[in-house]
Amino acid sequence: MLGSLPSFARLEAELGKLPGIGGKTATRLAFHLLRTSESEVAALADALLEMKRNVRLCEKCFHVAEDRLCGICAAEQRDQRLLCVVEQPQDLLAIERSHSYPGLYHVLHGVLSPLDGIDPEDLKIPQLEQRLAVEPFDEVIIATNFSVEGEATALYLARLCQQRGVPASRLAHGIPSGSGLEYIDAGTVQHAVSGRRTL
Repeated sequence: MLGSLPSFARLEAELGKLPGIGGKTATRLAFHLLRTSESEVAALADALLEMKRNVRLCEKCFHVAEDRLCGICAAEQRDQRLLCVVEQPQDLLAIERSHSYPGLYHVLHGVLSPLDGIDPEDLKIPQLEQRLAVEPFDEVIIATNFSVEGEATALYLARLCQQRGVPASRLAHGIPSGSGLEYIDAGTVQHAVSGRRTL
């Protein structure tokens, strides 16, 4: 029945492309937007376009930013000798919410997965190698998720650190195996950061 409304069906289809949004949720959101005033819908559309135009990756750590450097890389009070490597920007935000980590970050934008054709060059690993070569880190904390791919990536990164003579540690296993950092409460993340182990 709603198929006879092409504009509604198009909105449903576009909403359904978002992660975690199934068909029923897409329909519910579309009806919500239909009931919303035109000015509020325009504000949402403007916010989406503004974000797409202005948000980019930090040139140093590859977190999201609106300037050349993100706020963390630009903050002089951060511990410049401590580096935490995460899979995604959401993982960085999870660690920041725990208020347990004072250093810098490096965002990989994924994990190694040879079966899926994802090699080091497909991630921000070459850029990490460059940072390890020029920045004097006392420790690299590897905070990839505790999935098979996350563990394989952690071992690969630990070897890179070892080759550069930089001590590497891994988050403690306060985080359940197979789970993503972005879904873990701040207290658990804080425990995992403080209880990290050397690799």
